[in-house]
Amino acid sequence: MTARSALRRYLLVCFLTWLPLGLMMSSQVLLMTERGLGLPEIGLAVTVFSVVTVSLELPTGGLADVVGRRGVLAASAAFLTAGLALMSVATTLWAFLVVSVLKGVARALSSGPATSWYVDTLHRVEGRDADLKPGLARGGAMESAALCVGVLAGGVLPTVVPPGLMFPLAAPSLVAAVAAALLLAVVLVALPEPPRERTSPVSVLRGVPATIAGGLRMAARGALLRRLMLAAVCSGVMLTAIELLTPGRLAELAGSAEEGSFAYAVVAALGFAGSAAGSALAPRAARMAGSSARGAIVGAVVCGLSVATLAATSDLGGTAGLVSAAVAYVVLFAGLAVTSVLSLELTHNAVTAAERTTLTSISSLSLQSGGVAANLTLGALAAQAGLAAAWTVAAAITLVSALLFVRLPVLTRSSPAPAPQVRSGSD
Repeated sequence: MTARSALRRYLLVCFLTWLPLGLMMSSQVLLMTERGLGLPEIGLAVTVFSVVTVSLELPTGGLADVVGRRGVLAASAAFLTAGLALMSVATTLWAFLVVSVLKGVARALSSGPATSWYVDTLHRVEGRDADLKPGLARGGAMESAALCVGVLAGGVLPTVVPPGLMFPLAAPSLVAAVAAALLLAVVLVALPEPPRERTSPVSVLRGVPATIAGGLRMAARGALLRRLMLAAVCSGVMLTAIELLTPGRLAELAGSAEEGSFAYAVVAALGFAGSAAGSALAPRAARMAGSSARGAIVGAVVCGLSVATLAATSDLGGTAGLVSAAVAYVVLFAGLAVTSVLSLELTHNAVTAAERTTLTSISSLSLQSGGVAANLTLGALAAQAGLAAAWTVAAAITLVSALLFVRLPVLTRSSPAPAPQVRSGSD
């Protein structure tokens, strides 16, 4: 396989992984509401999804490092297909809770294996010093493009499906299930695994915990990885502050919850477009800044200043408020994408194939832990002191996170990365 062939396959998988999530994004809450669920029950379903995802994040990352990327990605696509198909016909709380479990398992399984497969393949083709930035940047751009296309298509589908054919709000989840099934087929056909030792169930049970423990030790003891994980925590705080407070702000500007929902869908799509542009520009940002670490600093500063702009314009009303919020939102996600792509490159360059997906899962957990902290604090702060205060805190945290990339420890490699293999209990 050539580097170009590996990149094409990776980009296709990136797009198909996030397309189903974009398709169901705008309709899932409305679908549950129309099927009779109240807000507390919808909140319970969302909580179940989050708990399942967080609980399985590390075990599934370790599993991908032990048994291979393709099998874990295929399992993720299968769970997602089942969950979305059930979602399109679910009518009770228990059915939607099962949907949340299936989607949570799928999300945890999909966290990292595709990128790990691409990095492993590129290292085998071009060597350990292969430049990861172009491929990772295009992968990030493809994911954002899938979300942008998906959220727009998912918003339009219920309006064009004849009511006599099917329940209109179920159309996005059904189409998303078809997209997830296509992802399953692509993963099985297009992502060949390198030769691996045969694994027994006992070997897997021993190898997964050992891989997780090794990854946690690397993240805690390695200065470079420790800083990157802390940067992910800061990103989680900022993202949650935006996702938690922006819908209410746009509803206030638009004049009603319904119009605010439409405004948020448009702004979210623009944000995904900004993220795609930021991902594509990440290699150029690194070249212009002089290194990946300096490029990440630029992205973090742009992101922090955008959040500060949201805080500074929080008293604007009408069209001026909407336009300023939309522009800040787009620039914010472009800056975040630059930092995310370059952080991902730094992370993959710091690890070997044996713990690559595990470290990606630890980074995802770090992001989510920042989100939990923001949920517990910034919402209350906004209620007490206003949006400007909460967004100012988020902006300050984001700007301070840029310092984590200053004088990053130099990565030295004494030998090439080993091929993926199963670790025994004694490793």
